[in-house]
Amino acid sequence: MSAGGVNIHATAIVAGTTGLIFLGPSGSGKSALAFDCLSEARLHGQFTALVADDQVFVSRFGTQVVAARPETIKGMIELRHGGIARVDTIPRAVIHYAVLPIDRATSERLPEQGIQVALLDDVRLPAIHVPTDVRLPFSFINALISDWTVPR
Repeated sequence: MSAGGVNIHATAIVAGTTGLIFLGPSGSGKSALAFDCLSEARLHGQFTALVADDQVFVSRFGTQVVAARPETIKGMIELRHGGIARVDTIPRAVIHYAVLPIDRATSERLPEQGIQVALLDDVRLPAIHVPTDVRLPFSFINALISDWTVPR
């Protein structure tokens, strides 16, 4: 563990007041979904910012999960087959949900509810399954979390 937390392969953003961390293997659509969420939320007048793409330092602060970026990748997000895009960024944020990109062709129609993802030994977040081909991912996520209380 470094001073900034444990470095994990993920993408972390803030859209509105909600911190999201996108998890999955390389090529699973994490960055594309995160970028689409940033773009859609911005179009709806919400605050948006990238924390980090590809490398995210995850730590715990009390009961909160905090994501932070390495300075070397500040404001950069990789859009596979398109290049590196520059976006608004913040150095760290509280994260509320783990987003798991899924492929509709190979996934269950109704994923198991109430899943939690372990980011560290004692750090867990509620998981949200989001199809990689969903057209409005921020709206999709908001619909799923609208009945949930965001932990503060």
